[in-house]
Amino acid sequence: MIDRRTFVRAAMLAAAGWPIVVVSQRSLPRIGLLVGLPSPVDAAFVQGLRDLGYVDGRTIVIERRSAEGDYAKLPSLAAELVSSKPDVIASVVTQASIAAKEATSTIPVVMVAVSDPVAAGIVGNLSRPGSNVTGTALHLHDAVGKQVELIRQMVPRAARIAVLWNPDNAVFQQQSLGEALIAASRARVVAQPFGVRSREDIERTFAWLPGERIDAVLVLPDPLIFSYRTRIVDLATMHRLPTFSGFRLLTEAGILASYGPDLRVMGKRASVYVQKILKGAKPSDLPIELPTRLELVINAKSADAIGLSIPSTLLARADEVIR
Repeated sequence: MIDRRTFVRAAMLAAAGWPIVVVSQRSLPRIGLLVGLPSPVDAAFVQGLRDLGYVDGRTIVIERRSAEGDYAKLPSLAAELVSSKPDVIASVVTQASIAAKEATSTIPVVMVAVSDPVAAGIVGNLSRPGSNVTGTALHLHDAVGKQVELIRQMVPRAARIAVLWNPDNAVFQQQSLGEALIAASRARVVAQPFGVRSREDIERTFAWLPGERIDAVLVLPDPLIFSYRTRIVDLATMHRLPTFSGFRLLTEAGILASYGPDLRVMGKRASVYVQKILKGAKPSDLPIELPTRLELVINAKSADAIGLSIPSTLLARADEVIR
């Protein structure tokens, strides 16, 4: 059955004298997209599809479902996608990938930038997933340790750091938080977690930090936290607190420094998996891809805003310095 928009488009082409080729959207490949909250990661995934020639509404149909930050909704949203019978489901970050895996064992699932799919129980093996799930993963165990080292190098006096995380994004964030606490212990730094689920939580947390004698802030990546990135930068600047993260997306927004992969690259790489599956590849035969490059990005403008002098050795090592 042809929808009204397709009919109107065909009528306009006929009036202009163009030949009419009508393809019902029901005949196009259907991609389910499951996210906890819209972010640049899923935007990069969709752009990756476009770069490969898969354009929503023209050569594919994308069915989107977003929990809008309420991760408890992900299982029901995954079930909705499964009932629509897509050809592939793309799931952005860990919680959505778990929900998709639990909702179907037959529809191919492409993970987009999950944390550690083996530890999360999504797959048993990175090189041969052996199920209907494959995609891109971050595996940030070493990177989180480097982020804590970066704090000590840029703020040598740092004895206590705050770790901002989102408890609602339980698996991904707990994995990252665990690594941060281990790294801080090794560096003989006290790391104090602060769970934030809303803008109000972020405001409240930054109001508490001076009284907690916090010297620096480590921001764990999360779509909800990313959505409040501007406010986090403003509050950190107000309190003259150096902030660190694992992803350049946040450093571009004003976080002082980051060390880790570019999530947008991982999003685009996931689109290649969709292409392979649509062409007949089995997810069980596609090895999970890890980042090939970790970047040190420093925001010199943010350093100037809080009166922090960055060691020249770090500036020389940085992959990019934002000025």
